[in-house]
Parts: sequence; structure tokens; C-alpha cells
Amino acid sequence: MPTTAPRLLALLSLLQTRRDWPAALLADRLDVTDRTVRRDVDRLRELGYPITSTRGREGGYRLDAGARLPPLLFDDEQAVALTLALRAAAASGAGIGEAAERALRTVRQVLPSRLAHRVDAVPVTVVAGPGSPVVDPAVLTTIGAAVRAREVLRFGYVRPAQAGAGAGATPDADAPTRRVEPHHVVARAGRWYLVAWDLDVGDWRVFRADRLRPRTPGGARFDPRELPGGDVEAFVAARFRGAATMDGAWPCRGTVVLAADASDVAPFVTDGVVEDVGGGRCRVTLGSWSWVALAAAVARFDVAVLQVEPPELAGACAVLADRFARVAATSDRPGTPG
Repeated sequence: MPTTAPRLLALLSLLQTRRDWPAALLADRLDVTDRTVRRDVDRLRELGYPITSTRGREGGYRLDAGARLPPLLFDDEQAVALTLALRAAAASGAGIGEAAERALRTVRQVLPSRLAHRVDAVPVTVVAGPGSPVVDPAVLTTIGAAVRAREVLRFGYVRPAQAGAGAGATPDADAPTRRVEPHHVVARAGRWYLVAWDLDVGDWRVFRADRLRPRTPGGARFDPRELPGGDVEAFVAARFRGAATMDGAWPCRGTVVLAADASDVAPFVTDGVVEDVGGGRCRVTLGSWSWVALAAAVARFDVAVLQVEPPELAGACAVLADRFARVAATSDRPGTPG
């Protein structure tokens, strides 16, 4: 039989791995009697662990959530995963960078040397996106609670000031109250978003969490609607592309033939199709949220464009050409790049 301290740690570790434990099974795992298990459970309760007794044919124990956070046990893989996650938390945009640093110092201080070496062997450089806004953790908590409770969320939505009206955003008090049925909270590219059914618009919307100002009281409970497509990741990706359908397709798609080998172009086409048509030429099919944006994407290859389809893309190329011709005509040009 193990001594009391190691046995208590073993018991606590078991209680953390599943919701309900029959007393007899715990006794068997620890190689002790049922009476010893009862005494050890009482000792853990004295240390602040909220362990409740479960009724039933076998009877047993359950580790529940309490009023405060007791000490926790992690296996090796959990400890490594937790440490790496804390190191990357500063880039989450959730406004928890300082708390994550304090938690990381706490965990790192007690890591066994074998685990500390594993963690230190993984260099993690946290780089937030350019201009990534920070979301108040209290806002995320309020939104998440409304999602879980399926309760209508009321909030002011602060938008950037109109061009020419000065920097900053509209005052909170001036933001109209929106009413939505919140469904998902999504983190994407260093920003947090709320996917919700807008009750006033009668359609799905994606809101930036850093612009939300929750208001009280909230609203009534609701029966959740089915998200179009059923996949929140695909839904958000499609909305950012401006697509009306959930297949993720760009609203504007076109094909160009470039005077370049497919092997030279392919590494720079991350969301498109490149075909070799011979003679040092390739056909590239791309998509974008507008025809002008698609034309600009074609121009970045810096090679001759031999063919363009459809006519909308050709028209967008003409628009860009006119814009840049005007810039060139009014600018001092010391020379033409080679």
C-alpha cells in the first residue's frame, strides 16, 4: 500500500480523469480498502477539493467545481500543452496577456526538468496581427454566457468614425442597441467575432467582439436556429470572402493566361488553380471579393497578361490601368524600374 501523500495524489489524479468513480473501483485501482478511500476523500475535502458522494447501486465519488480553484494535477502531455498554450495566449486578442504571463510563470516554476527542457526546446515567438484590437475579457465572458444560456444579447456596436470625422470610434452612448441571438464565438487571425442571428435585420451577421458593448438586461431565451451549412468555420470564411453561399466560393472568379512557367507561379497562388499550357505560359484561376481586387491580385505576378476572362475582369483591369496612369502622370518619375 502506498503511503498517504502519494496515495492522495494518485486518488486526485484518478478523480480528474472521469466524472464519476465507483468507490469499489477506486479502491481496486489504489489497492486499498473502501474505508481507506473514504478517509482519503475526507482529507482531500479538507484541502479544498469539492468532492461529492454519488448515490446508486455502487455508490462513489465525483470531483465537482467549487467556490475556488484548488491545486490541480496534470500529466506530462497536459503540462507541456498548457505551457505552450499560455505562451501563445498573448496573441489571442482576448486581453489576457498579463494574466497568461503570470500563469505561465506559476506553471513553469514547478515543471520537472524533463518537461521544462521539452517546453524550452520549442521556440515560440508571439506576434499579434497588425493593429489587432484587444477584447475585454469581461465582454468575451458575457458573450459566451449568452451563447451557452441561449439568451438574446443586447449590445451597442461601436463603429469606426466616418472618414474625415476624426480618429477613433463613435461614443458608446451613441451606438444604437442591437438585439441578436448569439450562436458562436470565433477567434480568427488575432480577432474575436460573434456569429449571431440579428433580430432586427432578420439575417445572420458576424460582429467584431472588440466593438461590442454588452447592455443589461439581456433578452429572453430562444430556440437555436440552424447555421447555414452547419459549419461555423466555413460560414465565417464565406462571409469574409463576401460569398452569399456557404461553399466558401469567392463572389468574383476569373481566369488569366500569364507569360510565365506554371512552376514559377504556383508557389504564390495559395487559393487558386494553376495549369501549365505550354510554351512558357500558364493558366491561373483565382477568386476575390471584387473584380478590381481580383485584377490587383493578377498584377502582383509582375509578368505579361496574355488573356483575361470574363469581361468583368478585363474591365477591372482597365479601371486599375486608368488609376495608375493618372498617378504616373502627376508624379515626378526619376526613372522607370527595370
